[in-house]
Amino acid sequence: MVSQNLTATLLLFTTFLFISPSISDVHSPPQLNSTTNDLIFIRTSCNATLYPVLCFNSLAGYASAVQNSPARLAKLAIGVTISKAKSTAILLSKFSRSATKVKDCASYLKDALDEMRDSLRTLRNISRGVGIGAAPSSVERFRFKMSDVQTYMSAALTYEDTCTDEYEEMDEAGGTKTAVYDRVNNLKRLTSNALALVNSYANNGAP
Repeated sequence: MVSQNLTATLLLFTTFLFISPSISDVHSPPQLNSTTNDLIFIRTSCNATLYPVLCFNSLAGYASAVQNSPARLAKLAIGVTISKAKSTAILLSKFSRSATKVKDCASYLKDALDEMRDSLRTLRNISRGVGIGAAPSSVERFRFKMSDVQTYMSAALTYEDTCTDEYEEMDEAGGTKTAVYDRVNNLKRLTSNALALVNSYANNGAP
């Protein structure tokens, strides 16, 4: 039993070390025996976001995988946001046949997901040193690549804003509008937080 538990823990740690985009639960992440310093790093980093409580709650469970790394934290934040966007897209698909605005929102959300995936892919390439080169040009190349990540995440947030803007203009009231609007609003907060952490890494993480 101990061996099985140890194996499961190592597998889980490895998964989040590389920041898989398939993180499934934003509000109840698995605990990986995070140290106090790991958690302090998450909390301090989240203070730079607009929604620090949501930021900490969504990322704290993975603190030991982040290990005080701004790069890993940025990738994790995007991965968590992608997971939330996927689940939101599933919800929207259930209502899209009966409500035109929901169908439009689902389309915007698909575009937002594409932008997030591009940002995560670019961040992973940066971590591997792809396109960065050697110093001193590496700093300029890092900043150039990070500007792409920032652009992708900003575009994702714009698509989400467009969705909620249309919902605010809807005459229809009721459960469908409330459920979709609240879900997308929560996604927007996660996206905003992820962008803020990306910005922090872009400003302070040059090699």
